[in-house]
Amino acid sequence: MASALIPAIGALAAILTTVCWVPQALKIIREKETRAISLPATVLSALGFLLWLVYGAAIFDGPLIGSSGITFLMTAAILVLKIRHG
Repeated sequence: MASALIPAIGALAAILTTVCWVPQALKIIREKETRAISLPATVLSALGFLLWLVYGAAIFDGPLIGSSGITFLMTAAILVLKIRHG
């Protein structure tokens, strides 16, 4: 693969996996409805993103830190809303 293509693929993946949580978070905030959200899956997702954040910090990878940090905060907010609204 071309050397410029690999970072572009990584950046696009980071953007998509971060942005994909925005509609879910907005829907929960608007409707205050979380019955269809799996608590175990949300916990595991938040923990996974937290670990990616820690890993990114350990290897000093700015894009990984940024995308993981934002995605962790979003999934953590969804988790808090899931706990609050059932």
